[in-house]
Amino acid sequence: MKKNIRVVQYGVGPIGAGIVRLMREKKALEIIGAIDKDPAKAGKDLGEVVGAPDAPWGVIVSGDAGKILGQKADVVIHTTSSYLPNVVDQLMECIEAGSCVVSTCEELAYPFRKHPQISARLDAEAKDWGVALVGTGVNPGFVMDKLVLTLAAVSQRVDSARAIRIVDASNRRLPLQKKIGAGMTVEEFGAQVAAGVIKHHGLPESIAMVADGLGFAVDDITETIQPVVAHAPVKTEFLEVAPGQAAGVHQIARGFANGVEKIYMELQMYVGAPESSDTVELAGNPDIKLTVPGGTHGDVATASVVVNCIPAILAAPAGLRTSRDLPMCFFPPSAKP
Repeated sequence: MKKNIRVVQYGVGPIGAGIVRLMREKKALEIIGAIDKDPAKAGKDLGEVVGAPDAPWGVIVSGDAGKILGQKADVVIHTTSSYLPNVVDQLMECIEAGSCVVSTCEELAYPFRKHPQISARLDAEAKDWGVALVGTGVNPGFVMDKLVLTLAAVSQRVDSARAIRIVDASNRRLPLQKKIGAGMTVEEFGAQVAAGVIKHHGLPESIAMVADGLGFAVDDITETIQPVVAHAPVKTEFLEVAPGQAAGVHQIARGFANGVEKIYMELQMYVGAPESSDTVELAGNPDIKLTVPGGTHGDVATASVVVNCIPAILAAPAGLRTSRDLPMCFFPPSAKP
């Protein structure tokens, strides 16, 4: 079968590599190029860079974005940064190449409150070029927003929503363990939070998406970040955490309407957590509670959501879209283009 959905990968870090390996399994997809400015990757075969067992693929990673985007891909998978202002030029370049975009930029997941001007610019440009773009992943993009709104489909009334995600990061990659501050002193953790280095991005975006989807007039969104302090030694493949040190992050976001809490979202991500789980609760008619024992694996699920989203973004109306807008379903490996 001819692979005629032409895809470019923009950013070949750990998440991008996982996405590329998954895309390789889809018969309907043809990876025609990859972009990464890292000199350790540029000029090398993409299959070798991502550690694929069937490498080489004959697709060379390039630091020249314009050259690769000029190949007119149907869709660009964009995985470079969490901060929307940092990637807006990259996204515009993809749009102006006439390609749809699926990005893991967390601030793009629901950017209308935090970045209204950038949102309007991206939406207008995408409509001018007749393409669609979306920011998505496991969270934001699924567990704490799309899943919440999907469960609400069987409700007659929703008064409030809660989502709690507990992640044992003991077996996750080193960059993530460092990102959550594992092994830092409490003082170091606080300094890194103040510097904006330690933070899970996306909770305010999920709050906003859920609020708009449920019709809550949320006028205030708050967020707190604290360390989870280890009470016993924790050793992972990459590092050790002593008692009294930070094992990870405890982050809470709340959405208020006229001073009343309508949405509560909590993330506990730390090494040594006794068990991972995802829980969504809706209070209303009826009350609904769903728990996913073991939770949703972040890296695996992020790659899955992004790749499964490709048919939906190609079929979407032109403009800036969100996970709330798109039908989310499985993209079978044998699916026809």
